Amino acid sequence: MTDTRYLVHGVFWDGPPAATPIDDGGAPVLRLQSPAGDFRELSLRPGSRLGLHVVEPGRFCLGHIQVQSARSRRHILCHSAAPAVRGKQCERCFVLDESRLMHDFHRGGRVTPGLRDYLMQEHWLYVATFAGGTTKVGTASGPRKWNRLAEQGAAAARYVARAQDGRVVRILEDLVTARLGLTQQVRSAAKGEALLQPLPAEALDAVNAGAAGDVRALLAGTAVNGFQTVEEQWLRPGHADALFGRSPRHAYPHALDRGQHGFDVAAISGANILARLDGTDARFVVDLSRLAARTVVLGEYASEVPAVQESLF
Repeated sequence: MTDTRYLVHGVFWDGPPAATPIDDGGAPVLRLQSPAGDFRELSLRPGSRLGLHVVEPGRFCLGHIQVQSARSRRHILCHSAAPAVRGKQCERCFVLDESRLMHDFHRGGRVTPGLRDYLMQEHWLYVATFAGGTTKVGTASGPRKWNRLAEQGAAAARYVARAQDGRVVRILEDLVTARLGLTQQVRSAAKGEALLQPLPAEALDAVNAGAAGDVRALLAGTAVNGFQTVEEQWLRPGHADALFGRSPRHAYPHALDRGQHGFDVAAISGANILARLDGTDARFVVDLSRLAARTVVLGEYASEVPAVQESLF
């Protein structure tokens, strides 16, 4: 085992997009940061093993981001390793974080030159549906149009518009929310809960197709310039499929804010994995987003199996 303490940044999907409906596109990882500031990434592909011990109570600041250009950003360490008070950041890093400014750009908010370069590239408007049928509208930059939805953990999704820049796409996003009532955010806890009993694939696709059609119809009549409607379906990575199947699964029985955890990854969607625990045939849905901003040590740990397994069934 190693005594190095890492700060968990979360689950990220990089790599190439899925090319076919059964393709294992992307490269899901758990991203960790050492006290020196360097990053380590643990593979979360099906078949990988994750073992860690949460060694500090509470959450600690993940630092802040400087956006340098459309394709470059710099992570800045929190100078005081302070407790997180605003989600995953201390007050100082929250104020300094340039990425938060993008959400007010289309309303005339100020942005840095690097962030402006990022926002002035092509962006896409999408409609995503999750395991329980909840549907949202969202945006993604051109280079990460596939990866963004993989990180979201969508069950089904469609791109509905291609915008010339990030200002136009956010105007469209707000318009869809105001006129059609589609939310722009789905809680991570809700995504995990829905994966305990996901709706059938056909039903989820029908919900998504209907919502996407409504959005395209709305956009066809808008006076906003600088975009075109599109009909393009997002391809879900193949290694998410088992989480959207009908096989029995259960909520992970341990809180991720403390203790030792270890399991094999059977499937992954967004930040949720279907886990195999040693000593049982049961499968568990684990929301790894709950580890974000927590301090861990890696090692050959194993999650405790519930004493009365019959209670799971």
